[in-house]
Amino acid sequence: MKVLIIDDSVDFNSTIADIIRSLGIEAESINTPDDAINYMLREGKNIDLILLDVEFGFGEKLNGLDLLNVFRRNYPSIPVVMITGRATIEIAVRATKLGAVNFIEKNIITKAKIKAILDSILLPNREHDEKTIRFLEQYGIIGKSKIIKELGNNIIKFANTDLNVLITGKTGTGKKLIANCLHKLSNRNKQELMIIDIPNLNSNYDESLFIYADNGTILLDGIDKLSIFVQQQLLFPIENIQLKKNTNTDLNYPNVRFISTTIKDLTKLISNDLFSEQLYHRLKECEIYIPPLNTHQEDIPYIIQYFINEYNNKYSRNKYFTPNAINYLTEQQWLGNVRELSTYIRLILQTADNDTIEATELIKIMNTHKNKIDDDISSILSVSAVKTLKEDIDEINKIKIENTLINTRGNVSKAAALLGISRESVHIKINKYNINIKDFRKKE
Repeated sequence: MKVLIIDDSVDFNSTIADIIRSLGIEAESINTPDDAINYMLREGKNIDLILLDVEFGFGEKLNGLDLLNVFRRNYPSIPVVMITGRATIEIAVRATKLGAVNFIEKNIITKAKIKAILDSILLPNREHDEKTIRFLEQYGIIGKSKIIKELGNNIIKFANTDLNVLITGKTGTGKKLIANCLHKLSNRNKQELMIIDIPNLNSNYDESLFIYADNGTILLDGIDKLSIFVQQQLLFPIENIQLKKNTNTDLNYPNVRFISTTIKDLTKLISNDLFSEQLYHRLKECEIYIPPLNTHQEDIPYIIQYFINEYNNKYSRNKYFTPNAINYLTEQQWLGNVRELSTYIRLILQTADNDTIEATELIKIMNTHKNKIDDDISSILSVSAVKTLKEDIDEINKIKIENTLINTRGNVSKAAALLGISRESVHIKINKYNINIKDFRKKE
């Protein structure tokens, strides 16, 4: 929890900040409106409450009510308490209309008064946040950062609607987990979430698939991979399904909700005539964006502990990472996001010799894994001078996929997780490189 105090009196700010810190809550103080606006642009996601003075010194263009208006417009989820040395009913009424949750006078501020205000505002928020965190953990969505809490709030907000949801985010951020969570929370959860294989849909489109999802949810996982032809074929039935939902019109179409995921910016695809703008607006009635892991690295220790617990429970082990090992992982750049991090955690837990995993052993395992991949690639490139670049890349991809399938004994889902790509993408590459999946399932 963190409170921002905005007042032109340095002494007052310092006193209030000390009181708040003595209550075990972080506090930051700002003295001018411009500095406050700039601070919120940088750190707004970390602020849980604002204490805002009504009046500032001579020469300031903005007063407290102006700032309140800015904050309510740009940060509607952050409560604002107004403070003043000259309280009037008129100011209190204006502040309340603009969205202030409380109004206090400087001359009656005491530690007890501040504690009462913080408890009345922050404790309910804290309880709500804790419930949201526990709820998300049930679906494998781990973390305690403000980003994760906002993600949870959006899931809860949209789950109980019938709106089609577009989930966006980079590879490995957990889009399919979010989709499953949305479905399980909805009033359609008596039906299984139907996941559509986009590559198969591109080659074998059949409108009857909607019938099997009647009163349920269809997940179009990776709609940026839809061919233009299938996009055109999907538009008409989706429009009619949506019309039936919105108007209760007696159309001969099933009642289906659509959740779609994409790693690409569909608006750019639209501008390049690679995606249907009409279909985009049908599938994106609301959007959930999942930020990359590097924007909320404070969640990494919780993610690590989650997978350690999962591994220990599954294999009746008692392994754990030392604080130095956790710090090392937290400081790394995880471009493959949670999927890449989880892959390395599982690799380390399954190959570490000791139950207590030190940073040195962890680094050794990770480097060995990386070096094996580099060696495979180097061996290909050293004998491929006569091949084209595309042929070399295809060969690298084929060997990487085959090695991964050996490790997973032909389990495509596990291979996809290790490779950091979708299951559908693995199937596409298996077909492209003429890999016989049965060969790997026979290997012991």
